[in-house]
Amino acid sequence: MGKLVAVSYVTLDGVFEEPAWSGPYFNDELGAWQDGNLREADALLLGRRTYEGFKAAWPQMEASTGDFGKRMNTMPKYVATTTLAEPEWNATFLRGEVAGAVAELKAGPGSLLLNGSAELLNYLTRHNLVDEYRIMVYPVVVGEGRRLWHEGTKVALRHTGTWTTTTGVEVVTYVPA
Repeated sequence: MGKLVAVSYVTLDGVFEEPAWSGPYFNDELGAWQDGNLREADALLLGRRTYEGFKAAWPQMEASTGDFGKRMNTMPKYVATTTLAEPEWNATFLRGEVAGAVAELKAGPGSLLLNGSAELLNYLTRHNLVDEYRIMVYPVVVGEGRRLWHEGTKVALRHTGTWTTTTGVEVVTYVPA
């Protein structure tokens, strides 16, 4: 059975969007950790907005990011969308009942990595489809912006690990309780 791992950036006050605030804290430690996340996954699972942002950025960044960029650009991607018409960038669009489609993907042999995509993360959490949450908590309060967790999303979690980068980012891992 496959595994779905969700990786998210979040501020201390719970904001996830437009993570320009992460720049001063991102370092080689987090880069190596993110590389490990990507290498252990067989495919990416993305929401439409994250897919569009990644698709616009990563092809231009491959030369400067080496093997990470090459892997990001070549690995399969599954995208939850009702509005996009033509898949590009090694993507397959999940249409209709997304929870069922993700459950079917998880029934296969590979593992999925969900990056960002808070709408999709909340949806999959409500359907009990996320196997592990890896959350980078940045030591910054931005005061406004979209929060990672939506009102009404509930999940009991069990802490399985924490480590702190030299820049103060807490990387916290949870699994459903």
